[in-house]
Amino acid sequence: MKSSDEEEEDQRDRNRVAAQQVHSQIPRMSGRMEGSGRLEELPTLVLGPLRGRTDRDWERGPEGKWTPAQIVEHLALGLTSSAAKFAERRNHAPMARRPRTPAEKIAKLFVFGFRLFPPGRKAPERTVPPPQMPRVVAEPHFLAGVAAWNRLERELLPRRRADLFVKHPRMGDLTLEEWMRFHLIHARHHARQIRRRIR
Repeated sequence: MKSSDEEEEDQRDRNRVAAQQVHSQIPRMSGRMEGSGRLEELPTLVLGPLRGRTDRDWERGPEGKWTPAQIVEHLALGLTSSAAKFAERRNHAPMARRPRTPAEKIAKLFVFGFRLFPPGRKAPERTVPPPQMPRVVAEPHFLAGVAAWNRLERELLPRRRADLFVKHPRMGDLTLEEWMRFHLIHARHHARQIRRRIR
């Protein structure tokens, strides 16, 4: 049985392989941020502004605000946790969406309708990055999350388009494609923050 240190090292190796696979596609994706809405656009959108930047640029930010590396890790945590839930349910019997609460309907209107994230709302605890986040951890973790979603898209669409759900903490039950749409809108929101950090 492997020790926790060995398991962590194995996971880092898997992340590095996924990162290399996705990173190699970044030059071919230039200029496609507003294209199909597929998550393969995320590396260009999020990491493009950071290309050629030093680790110091990744790891510094305004007092009390996340650094670019923390923002990338926040996105990575959201990508990997939601992908893991769908992967766990890939063979689940057909599901039905639960009715949305009034608060979930409002959140959906803001995010999907206006593409806005209401100010003052804290990120869910499981997506909050640690205080010290190095680039060498955040970048491959993010790219591994994108790779996981690319696999899900290939494996589950269109077959499970309308009968497989994972609950979003603000918007209630979402399909695979709705989660993909969320991740793209969410990444655009945070990409603007990254660009402001590195001016």
